[in-house]
Amino acid sequence: MGLCLYGDMRKLNPSKTSPPATPPKPAVSAVEMGARQRDISVSEFFTKNRHLLGFDNPRKALLTCVKEAVDNALDACEEAGILPDVVVKVEAVANGEPPLPPSQASRFRITVTDNGPGIIRQQIPPIFAKLLYGSKFHRLRMSRGQQGMGISAAGMYGQLTTGKPVQIISRTSARAPAHYFEVQIDTKKNEPLILEKKQIAWESQRGTQVTMEVEGRYQKGRASVDEYIEQTIIANPHARLTYLTPEGETKEHPRTYPQLPPSPREIKPHPYGIELGMLLKMLQDTKSHWLSGFLAGDFSRVSPRLAEDICKAAGLSPRARPRDVHGQAAETLYKAIQSTKIMAPPTNCLSPIGEKAILSGLYQQIKGDFYTAASRPPAVYRGNPFVIEAGLAYGRGPEQGQESQEKQAMPLAEGEQQQDDNELARVIRYANRVPLLYQQSACAIFKAVLDTGWRNYGVSQSRGALPSGPMVIFVHMASVWVPFTSESKEAIADYDEIRKEITLALRECGRRLGAFLSRRERADSEHRRRNIFELYIEEVVESCNRLKGGRLPTAKLKEQLQKMALARTGGEKTDELLGKNGGGPEGLPHSIIVTSEGVEGEVPALIGEAPEGAVSSNGAPEEEEKTAKPSRRTGKTRRRRGGKQRTAGKPTTRAVRRKA
Repeated sequence: MGLCLYGDMRKLNPSKTSPPATPPKPAVSAVEMGARQRDISVSEFFTKNRHLLGFDNPRKALLTCVKEAVDNALDACEEAGILPDVVVKVEAVANGEPPLPPSQASRFRITVTDNGPGIIRQQIPPIFAKLLYGSKFHRLRMSRGQQGMGISAAGMYGQLTTGKPVQIISRTSARAPAHYFEVQIDTKKNEPLILEKKQIAWESQRGTQVTMEVEGRYQKGRASVDEYIEQTIIANPHARLTYLTPEGETKEHPRTYPQLPPSPREIKPHPYGIELGMLLKMLQDTKSHWLSGFLAGDFSRVSPRLAEDICKAAGLSPRARPRDVHGQAAETLYKAIQSTKIMAPPTNCLSPIGEKAILSGLYQQIKGDFYTAASRPPAVYRGNPFVIEAGLAYGRGPEQGQESQEKQAMPLAEGEQQQDDNELARVIRYANRVPLLYQQSACAIFKAVLDTGWRNYGVSQSRGALPSGPMVIFVHMASVWVPFTSESKEAIADYDEIRKEITLALRECGRRLGAFLSRRERADSEHRRRNIFELYIEEVVESCNRLKGGRLPTAKLKEQLQKMALARTGGEKTDELLGKNGGGPEGLPHSIIVTSEGVEGEVPALIGEAPEGAVSSNGAPEEEEKTAKPSRRTGKTRRRRGGKQRTAGKPTTRAVRRKA
């Protein structure tokens, strides 16, 4: 009874029997939460997310800084109608410590100099020290840069890692002074900070020089600065590049194509390439007073008559004010535009490389037995015109081919096995003449190469893998707006229209390669048969002469038997396919065939000498070429190639004898 009473008393007065409860912590009020909100500048965002711009690691960061500076230099020269002459210098910085080998250094100074038109004084600070500032974002024309943040992001990376400003020297003409600037980015405001500016004496009469000190790592091989320079000259044979490596070497890549690419023209947006939100913005920003004038003046491929037809289909008056079209009327107008048949956008805004220039670059930089190039007609994705170009280099070249045959002919030791050649083809990707070295598996180009059935063209290929063999596959996309998968601009988005054009270009190159391989295989077979015949011709002649008592004209009989052997084994056609005479690769347009006897095909006239530092079929630099004697004109290694013209009425070819 007492226990029950005690329990009831605890329920009635719990404060006397248990400790007091802790008061709840007050929550953050909406006023305090609102006070924490503030603007974020684009510089602050990319300072914390620099991996989005291609500065993932020191090795890639060094490459990205070089790439952005070289791309700007090439763009400026081409837009001004100047054949580019670019010098790239990368040197290790000791930073107060004993000098380290380049492979162990952690800080580098990058200097890129061009012979372009220069930059006016007022524009130098914002161009190099302000993100999202440039002249290419709002223009629909082909160019290497797009967002206007490449070179300024490289300077920001140098500022973050070394604290050093970007140094710029620019001069617009021989009569104008050279301006020197040191600038940094104010990341909170995304504005340039000018640390120093002055006029200096500069030996160049015109051009721009930019110097950055960044944290990086130098290493040769794939996805390195060296590979970027070599691939850049393949897609830009009209440029002359001089590369001063951190190891003190000077690699000169001469200009092998004499003409600038055609200058692209700016076009207006195509109606199929805009979305409803963009249409609403354009309706508010237009200077046209009538709706029909807006459609005809602010879009490409829309004539005044077609503009009136679109207004009629949308149930709107052609005389309506564009700013008054909004809401349901704007949505109806958008649907009418999409349902109207409109001509594809013009393609003079593009500047493709061209088959001859692709052949020139591949032939100069990559050793092989067969080269070909194909360009697709212009196509459209989301209203943006683009052109896909493909090239292909196959084989190891006559010298390496003979060495491999000699190795196979050597007898193997007991227990030794012949090693199979299982190397995979190499894919080099380009967007607007810029090499793409990273994120290969995420790129539409790489996916299209995997999906192509290379076994149909005589090349071995495992399922879901690259084709096997000594082959380099070149693919270039030229567009007014390349759909990159990220801000680092390393992979092209997988649009169905783009993938289709890449596949068709690769198939065209594959068909030519298959024709070359099948012809060469048949010719080799016939040539082996002829060799067997020739082995026994001498014995047959001697036996016939003995039967005739030594009165037989042996020389005449031997000549007749050799003609019979030649006729039975394909005749001159076999010799032509094997490169035994001056015949070219008939039926293989935009192709080059290289043999130990010479070169046949559409070799550009300027290709008479190969530069030092040529790349092998697997992309490795050929160091052994450096032992050759330097040329008098440029002071670098060259391989002379003579020429031989075919007879009239046949495709122009050049039979050129290679010299080691």
